[in-house]
Amino acid sequence: MAKLIFNYSAMGSGKTMDLLRTAFNYEENGLKVLVMKPSVDTKGGDSIVTRVGMSRKVDYLIGVGTSIIDLISDSLSDVSCIFIDEAQFLSEQQVVDLFIISNNYDVPVICYGLRTDFRGNLFPGSSKLLGIAEELHEFKSLCSCGEIARYNARRVNGKYIVDGDSVLIDGTSEVEYVPLCGNCYTKYVLSLDK
Repeated sequence: MAKLIFNYSAMGSGKTMDLLRTAFNYEENGLKVLVMKPSVDTKGGDSIVTRVGMSRKVDYLIGVGTSIIDLISDSLSDVSCIFIDEAQFLSEQQVVDLFIISNNYDVPVICYGLRTDFRGNLFPGSSKLLGIAEELHEFKSLCSCGEIARYNARRVNGKYIVDGDSVLIDGTSEVEYVPLCGNCYTKYVLSLDK
């Protein structure tokens, strides 16, 4: 039986590289996959882009409020696996759609995304995935101090910040995201929120 799987981590763990590698393995064995991402992720346009430069055009961009079942229903008959990048940007209902697809259509769905935003708050898509995914896998990322990073910090013009919209794609203006361990997150981010 197919499952809904959520692979999550802080920034920089290689989630997107793993997605591209796994999708390639399916295709190399003659199996059809669908690769998708939410349209709110404007980085790379209609492509998934890794930080090391690998990329792949998506089969579908998932619009805000779009039913994923309706979007891909014509493609489900011969699909062996569905891959979703930046799954944190999905709505709760879109995650439910993926759960239905994996269980009712017997197509595995593998989602990749962040668990929390730069303030430590769960994204709606991640929250729902943590609640209903049949498998959860934490990918490891490293903090600059060498410890395991589980938190994301936002820097604008090189300075850590705690204000702003939850969704602001890096690579736009002077925004960058940094993976931090708990100690460094407390030191650099939580200390600003006092």
